[in-house]
Amino acid sequence: MAIRSRLDLAAALKDSVLAALLALGLFGLVVGIRTETGPVGALELFPRIGLLAAIVGVIFLGRFAFVLLYQGGFLDFAGARLASANLGTRFGGIQRFAGPALLGFAIAVPILFYENRYYLDLGILVLTYVMLGWGLNIVVGLAGLLDLGYVAFYAVGAYAYALLAQHTGLSFWVCLPVAGILAAFWGILLGFPVLRLRGDYLAIVTLAFGEIIRIVLINWQSFTNGPNGITGIPRPSFFGLPFIDGEGGFAERFGFEFSPLHRIVFLYYVILVLALVTNFVTIRLRRLPIGRAWEALREDEIACRSLGINTTNTKLTAFAIGAMFGGFAGAFFATRQGFISPESFVFMESALILAIVVLGGMGSQIGVAVAAFVMIGGFELFREFAQARMLLFGAAMVAIMVWRPRGLVATRVPSVFLAKRKIIPAEVVEGARR
Repeated sequence: MAIRSRLDLAAALKDSVLAALLALGLFGLVVGIRTETGPVGALELFPRIGLLAAIVGVIFLGRFAFVLLYQGGFLDFAGARLASANLGTRFGGIQRFAGPALLGFAIAVPILFYENRYYLDLGILVLTYVMLGWGLNIVVGLAGLLDLGYVAFYAVGAYAYALLAQHTGLSFWVCLPVAGILAAFWGILLGFPVLRLRGDYLAIVTLAFGEIIRIVLINWQSFTNGPNGITGIPRPSFFGLPFIDGEGGFAERFGFEFSPLHRIVFLYYVILVLALVTNFVTIRLRRLPIGRAWEALREDEIACRSLGINTTNTKLTAFAIGAMFGGFAGAFFATRQGFISPESFVFMESALILAIVVLGGMGSQIGVAVAAFVMIGGFELFREFAQARMLLFGAAMVAIMVWRPRGLVATRVPSVFLAKRKIIPAEVVEGARR
């Protein structure tokens, strides 16, 4: 027993030293050295030996405790995952109550936080990512097509609205469907070249597509104004009533005292309605033949073909519909900000939206909403930690994927099910046997 303990201790020390050396190599230049602009404009280097030593020490101790406890049998990851799965099953029973509760809270946010502009803006941002997550969930969660360039459709919708509103003078409500249609068209264009691709190859092509769109926006200066972006994008109005302080404005028409928060609350409810429309359409499509074809494609494309399902049309519809909702969200983003530029549509946006879908539970609508709230709210919660924010957030994401590999909400409502049990007559059973 003593020999076994010494062997376990030596193995734990060896593994911990290797982990510490690996951490030293990874964080040596990133954390150990800080760059700042000197008084004459030259770049100066400042070592941060203490911070680097603290990180390496924490990794050493954490790895040592992990290996020692795991080999000693004190940690049971299989049991932890089983308990986590049981928790997800129990959550599935209350999921029907969680949805209305979250919806009620979302509706009441402007009432509860009317005087707090920060929370209203945060709510708009969260709902925007909820809508984007639900749109990408059609492609990734339902159809099983890994898309790393979803931000391209977000950009197409934003630029489509900005250019149409500036050059034609059309209102937001007229340009919104046009932006969605244009984004869907680009989704079909992306779908055609990738019909025969799956897995990693599909991810690489969609990633390249997103970067191509961004580079085109940067270099086509005569059309998109290049890296300078587009300013002065028209704001939406309330059935033709602008949110201005004066005659003909929203406040004057309804007898309210003018407040700039009126427009913020209106935008909040606009994105809430758009997100709910996305959710409603997605749920309805899942119950239609096209939705069941998406899920069949996700499970096994070869079996899907053997059943006579046209996988070409199935993939194209998934890309087109998902891109359309991304275009809607992009149009709202443009009118909300009043300014857009290619820097708003980088790869990190696609990665964040995909992380929301995966962590929430692919195919789960309420899971995507919860993940968007946790991730976007988490970014704001850890904002005061500056550079350590991404490190803490990344560690939290790793922990979720270890204990909840199928996402926060792994349960999904079946597309087709019987509302109540039916008794099969005996003669039917006898006929089937014959």
